[in-house]
Amino acid sequence: MPLEQFTTGEAVRLRVAAARAEGKTVGLVPTMGALHPGHLSLVEASRGECDFTVASVFVNPTQFAPDEDYQRYPRDLERDSELLAAAGCDWIFTPSVEEMYPPGAGTTVDAGAVAAPLEGEQRPTHFRGVTTVVLKLMLLAPADRAYFGRKDYQQTVVVRRMVRDLGVPIDVRVCPIVRETGGLAMSSRNAYLSADERRRALALSQGLRLAEESFSQGEHDAEKLRRVVLDHCASTGGVQVEYVALLAEGTVDPVAVVEGPTVIAIAARVGKTRLIDNVTIG
Repeated sequence: MPLEQFTTGEAVRLRVAAARAEGKTVGLVPTMGALHPGHLSLVEASRGECDFTVASVFVNPTQFAPDEDYQRYPRDLERDSELLAAAGCDWIFTPSVEEMYPPGAGTTVDAGAVAAPLEGEQRPTHFRGVTTVVLKLMLLAPADRAYFGRKDYQQTVVVRRMVRDLGVPIDVRVCPIVRETGGLAMSSRNAYLSADERRRALALSQGLRLAEESFSQGEHDAEKLRRVVLDHCASTGGVQVEYVALLAEGTVDPVAVVEGPTVIAIAARVGKTRLIDNVTIG
C-alpha cells in the first residue's frame, strides 16, 4: 500500500481515529526528517506491534536556540518519504510551521526538574520545545504507542515524565541505539562531519566502551568511570566535551557509585557539530 501523506492536523487525527475506532492499533514515530537507519528501526518496532504506523516529519523550530542549526538542519522530504515507504510505514504527517504553531500561539509545556540538568544546562530552551511539539503530535495523531530512540536518553526521560504527569493515554516505547560500523551513534547531524571529524567523533562511543570495560573489571566508582571517558576524548583531540554523567537508569539523578542499572551519558562537540551518546551498565 502506498505511503499516505497528511499535511494538516485535522486530516491525520481523523485517519488515526478511524483506524482505532475499527479496533486497530496505531504507532507514532516522531521525527525531524533526514532519516537514517535509527529512525527506520523505530518504524520497524512500530510495525511489529501495531496495525498502522504514522511517522511525522517536522523540523521543530521551538527546540532550536537562535544560534543553533535550525536553518541548515538537513531536509529532504522526497528521500524521507521513499525510505518510509520502503520500510512499510503507512502514513506520513508533514505539517508546516504555521500548522503546528498558528499565529499567536503561546502555550508551551515545561517538564520541570528532569529537563533542567545536562541538556537543559547546555540548551536551556530545548526541552520546552521538545515537550510542546511532542504533546501536540500525540494530540494530533492520537496513537496507541509512540516510539523514540535511546540515543536521546534525557529526552526519553522527559517525554515519559510529561506523559505520566499529564495523563496522556499513550504508551512510550524506547528503542535501542543504532550505530554506524565504527560505533558512532547514528544521527542526522553526522552529515555535518568531515572525514577527519567523523574519525574524532568515534571517541565518544570508544570512551563509553572503555568505561563499560572498566566497570566489568570491577570499577564501580562513578567519578573514576567518568574520567575514563574524559581522558579518552582528551587523548583523541578535537573533541570538546560538554558533560559526561553517570545517572540512575530512567532518571537524570547522578550516582556516586554504580550499584544498579546506570546510564553513562556524554555530549560533545566535534568541530561545529554537537553529538550525544550513552550506554547502560550495571
